[in-house]
Amino acid sequence: MNEAVLVIEDEPKIARLLELELQYEGYQVGKAGSGTEGLEKYADGQWDLILLDVMLPGLSGIEVLRRVRAKDATVPIIMLTAKDSVEDKVSGLDLGANDYITKPFQIEELLARVRAALRLSAVASVVSSASSTPADTGTDSSGHQAEAEAGWLTAAGLKLNEGTREVSRDGVAIELTPREFDLLVYLLQNQRQVLSRDQIVQAVWGYDYYGDTNVVDVYIRYVRKKVDNVFTPPLIHTVRGVGYVLKEQL
Repeated sequence: MNEAVLVIEDEPKIARLLELELQYEGYQVGKAGSGTEGLEKYADGQWDLILLDVMLPGLSGIEVLRRVRAKDATVPIIMLTAKDSVEDKVSGLDLGANDYITKPFQIEELLARVRAALRLSAVASVVSSASSTPADTGTDSSGHQAEAEAGWLTAAGLKLNEGTREVSRDGVAIELTPREFDLLVYLLQNQRQVLSRDQIVQAVWGYDYYGDTNVVDVYIRYVRKKVDNVFTPPLIHTVRGVGYVLKEQL
């Protein structure tokens, strides 16, 4: 294991604990005690994952997150936060964080989340590489090239391309955050199937996600606003007591 983890944490005892535990697990570790120093170390190194405290001197963790995401949409970022409300957690996730863990935390849980984030990152890298490989083209009887439409998921005018991350409905482009995109992909892949919150959490947030499943409700609301509210018919339906289903008619 040679993955490099950057720990941006201003509490020396917590930072040292994380450093020791991560090193024991075989990770290379860098540390920064402020948002400004964290950005500098991020820019100077090659990091496979970032552990980022929300409350930092100088630049806040949220501002660090924004600036990192402006340059890099793929490096996994796990937020360390003392806040425990769902809305606060969702705010960090919606800005591009991959996961969060609330202080005080058990080190075993944090390490599990690190492993999960790195696994998902590796899978995403493989999928991205595969989708960027030029598709084979054929020639029809008229001599024109026929392009293979790979990676498209559709439903009632809604179109999503997993490779290019394009989303539109009735020809209108729709902008989604990374987490909203992953949620919509999962719903489209399982059209007409009722999905429980646990199923959605495991598929979209990962099998080692330990957070509240009601984060799903918040993200469903976000996606509905963009995909359903100004279009007809509605596609995302609530099945009370069970979960959600994407279909043209309930």
